[in-house]
Amino acid sequence: MNYKILAINPGSTSTKIAIYHNTKPVFLKNIPHDAAELGKFKRIVDQYKFRKEIILKELKDSHINIELIHVIVGRGGLVKPIESGVYFINEQMKKDILESHASEHASNLGALIADDIAKEIPNCKAYIADPVVVDELQDVARIAGHPKFRRYSIFHALNQKATARAYARLTNRKYEELNLVIAHMGGGISVGAHRKGRVIDVNQALDGEGPFSPERSGTLPAFALAKLCFEGKYSLDEIKRMITGEGGYMAYLNTNSAYEVELMAQEGDEKARILQDAMSYQIGKEIASMCAVLHGEVDAIILTGGISHNPMVVEYIKKMVSFIAPVVIYPGEDEMHALAMNGLMVLKGEIKPKEYDESTMVNVHLPCWDTDE
Repeated sequence: MNYKILAINPGSTSTKIAIYHNTKPVFLKNIPHDAAELGKFKRIVDQYKFRKEIILKELKDSHINIELIHVIVGRGGLVKPIESGVYFINEQMKKDILESHASEHASNLGALIADDIAKEIPNCKAYIADPVVVDELQDVARIAGHPKFRRYSIFHALNQKATARAYARLTNRKYEELNLVIAHMGGGISVGAHRKGRVIDVNQALDGEGPFSPERSGTLPAFALAKLCFEGKYSLDEIKRMITGEGGYMAYLNTNSAYEVELMAQEGDEKARILQDAMSYQIGKEIASMCAVLHGEVDAIILTGGISHNPMVVEYIKKMVSFIAPVVIYPGEDEMHALAMNGLMVLKGEIKPKEYDESTMVNVHLPCWDTDE
C-alpha cells in the first residue's frame, strides 16, 4: 500500500514540513517565519494556530490534497520524561505542553499542530516520535553530586535513535543488540551511551551541559559561574543566554555558524582553529567517558549532525577515540525522514504507538533525594 505521511518539525524561526509516500519524500519545504510576526505572541505555544494556517496554505498552494494523508507525525517537545517510542497525541500531552511555562521550546508546537490538522482529515492519526525528553537513564547517572541538584535526560533523541537504527540495518543487526556511543553535533551537542537499545547516559544538551557548541557554553567551572551570578553585573536571563544561545562560538567569535568557523580555520584564522580544536577535544572527551559507561564494550562510535560534515572536526575526534571502537560518520541530520519513518512503521504494524500517561512517564525521583528540594 502507498501510505502518505505528513511530517511537521517546528523550529525557532521556521517550520519544516514534508510529505512522504512510504519511504520516498515527494514534498519538502522549509517555511521561514518573520521575527516580527512571531514576536506578537506572548508564549511559543500561542503560535500553533498561526503556524498551522501557514502550513495548510503552503500545502494547498502546492496542490497537495491533505484528505489523502494517512498519518501526521510532529516533532516531540518538552513533555514529561517518557520512554522512547511513538506516542498518540492525547489530551494529557496537549495539556502538559500548554501549561509548561518553564519549558518553552518551538518543538512543543509539533504535537499541537499535528493534532489540529489530523482532526480535519477523516481516519487520520497524529503522533509524536522520540521527543527530546526521552529518558532511559540508569539511576546512577541521575545523581549530580548534591541532593539539591539532579541530572536530566534531554537530548537529540530523534536523530540519535534514527541513526542507531540505520547503523543496525547497515550491519544486519538489531539496535537492541548493539552498544553504541552516538555524538549529535549541531547547534547543541549531545553524546549518548546506547546500551542494547536504551540511552543509559547522556549529557543534558539543552541547558549546555557537556562539550561547548556553536551557541552553548557547555559545562562551565561551577564556582566561577556561581561567583559571576552574584557579582550583580548580569540578570538571570543574561546568565541563561551566556550558557545557551550566546555561548560557545557565539561568545568567542560572534557567530553560531559552525561552517563559518570552519572556513575561518581553513583560511588560517588561529583563534577559529584553536576554538574548533577545543570543541572537537571536548567532544572526544565526552565520547570516551560514554565508552567507559559501556565498560569499553562498544560496537561503534557514530558521529552525526551538521558538524559531522567538517573533516577537521571528524579527524580530530577520530584520533582521540578510534582506538576504542570503529568511528562511523552519518553526516547531517534528517529529522523529517526520521519522523516519517516512525509514522510508516506504525502504519505497517512494525511498532505499536504508546499512550502518553502515567504508565509511560519515567519516574525521575530516587529515594535518596532530599525531601526539601
